[in-house]
Amino acid sequence: MLDICLLGTGGTQPLNNRWLTSLMVRYKGHSVLVDCGEGTQIAAQDAGMSLKPVDKILITHLHADHISGLPGLLLTMGNMGRTEPVSIIGPVGTERAVNGLRIIATSLPFEVQVSELGYDEELMYFMECDIRAFAVQHGMPCYGYSFTLPRGGKFDVARAKEQNIPLEYWKRLQNGETVEHEGKTFTPDMVLGPPRRGLKLTYCTDSRPVPAIATAAADSDLFICEGMYGEDENLPKAKENKHMLFSEAATLAVQAGGVKELWLTHYSPSLPNPKAFRDVARAIFPNTHTPRDGWQKSLTFEEN
Repeated sequence: MLDICLLGTGGTQPLNNRWLTSLMVRYKGHSVLVDCGEGTQIAAQDAGMSLKPVDKILITHLHADHISGLPGLLLTMGNMGRTEPVSIIGPVGTERAVNGLRIIATSLPFEVQVSELGYDEELMYFMECDIRAFAVQHGMPCYGYSFTLPRGGKFDVARAKEQNIPLEYWKRLQNGETVEHEGKTFTPDMVLGPPRRGLKLTYCTDSRPVPAIATAAADSDLFICEGMYGEDENLPKAKENKHMLFSEAATLAVQAGGVKELWLTHYSPSLPNPKAFRDVARAIFPNTHTPRDGWQKSLTFEEN
């Protein structure tokens, strides 16, 4: 199960009822934070999300509305008793930006490890999750991120019994281990069926629509995508600033194929009521939502 919380949904500047862009992804007691705009730590408190378990912070790009909350957030994590290292990953220039921001957050009880993405597509790992970074099109280097939690085949009790595999090894085989017992070797393929559908979350903001986004979002249980402007008449502005319309995000969800649900985010400050334009996107991709700060969802495996 992946627990998702969209902490902040605003772009450019915070509003009285809207913090800047940030997403929390939790799995087995550990967390990944994507972006850290101004007010992220307050948004996390409002949503009941602890910052102490955050092991990775993924940065989409180096505009202030996506990174300006880092110093305060790191200090808060330290005040909560965090001592384990924290990894910050982002595009080229992230290390310099983090070092600059840490001038006001120098004394931390944990190590901050910074690494930079240098290719159009890179694969990382977190617990059992695969995290794929993919380059998008903004005014500076910018990445989206897909989280995939694979799911192994179903354990076949009958096959295990037929092969006289001791019960004490079933769990290990189910977890993908190979077991040696009295001169015999038991492998997972002896008792597991074909891999089942896992879970997938894709997050993309601050970009024009490009094929890489649709490719990355394919078969996502939840696709969170920028919807900076609600009205199609804002297309010239969207092109100039390299952002997206609601209708463009919905079109990407259709082009991706297999997307179950679309959440829009990164609303313009000039868009006080995103819900008023929700039907523009729903006419293209019906299962579209316009979340508010703090929206949460648990992605769970299908029953089969």
